[in-house]
Amino acid sequence: MATVITSECINCGACEPECPNTAIYQGGVEWELGGVKQPPIAAEIFYIVPEKCTECVGFYDHEACAAVCPVDCCIPDPNIPETEDVLIDRARQLHPDETIGDDFPSRFRKEGAAPSPASGEAAPPATAPPRAAAPAATPQPPPAPAAEAVAATPEIALSIPEIEEWEVPIECFHCRGTYSVAFRHFRSGVVFYCPFCQASYVVMTSMHAQVSQALREFHRQWREDFERFQSKRRKGLDEFEERQRLRLETFNESLRRTSVDLKPPGAPRKRAWIFG
Repeated sequence: MATVITSECINCGACEPECPNTAIYQGGVEWELGGVKQPPIAAEIFYIVPEKCTECVGFYDHEACAAVCPVDCCIPDPNIPETEDVLIDRARQLHPDETIGDDFPSRFRKEGAAPSPASGEAAPPATAPPRAAAPAATPQPPPAPAAEAVAATPEIALSIPEIEEWEVPIECFHCRGTYSVAFRHFRSGVVFYCPFCQASYVVMTSMHAQVSQALREFHRQWREDFERFQSKRRKGLDEFEERQRLRLETFNESLRRTSVDLKPPGAPRKRAWIFG
């Protein structure tokens, strides 16, 4: 089946240069095949031309557009089921000057991939891959765990994203709208498009260097502070456990003395002697 871009597209443009068949176009732009231009399929968001899409069969063992999409909106189209044979034939027709051997890469041949649907057989409905919750641009420190959790879980996890997954906020200088992209896509020369007004935003080398340095410095400082906190917390927990151990020993000793001092009914007792 061909790949389709869902309405969750943020017009970042990351997918367009990755397509080996130039099957991806910006919304409102005419597409071309065999020198003939056709009207755009979508006006507001990027779109994929089914007649040019091979799901990257013949070039990669995965769909390149889906691999770089920051919001996971490039998914197989359940309305257009196609076999691997159909897709590789299309790839060879689109690239007559290239030799694509029988050992071509394909997502259908990747270990764990679903089998290619038979000709004329409808493929099972596709579901969009789950979207990971985007981290806040400026994450807050993790909340202090409850008292019960401290005793049960001595270690707590570092609750900030990795540098490559960090969401970098971008403010459109045309409409002042704010959106964000993962830092792994925030590279020099990459063009982003505002999801509100379609204005372009080009990442300059100096921008990338400044954001990269800020992220790495913040990450380093956060980790150092967190490690110090964990060390202090472990030391405090050890001291608390020692105090509680001594307290328990004292209490058990008091219980023992109580059991000795209190005589049950019928227990022998010392009698007092009276002298006249």
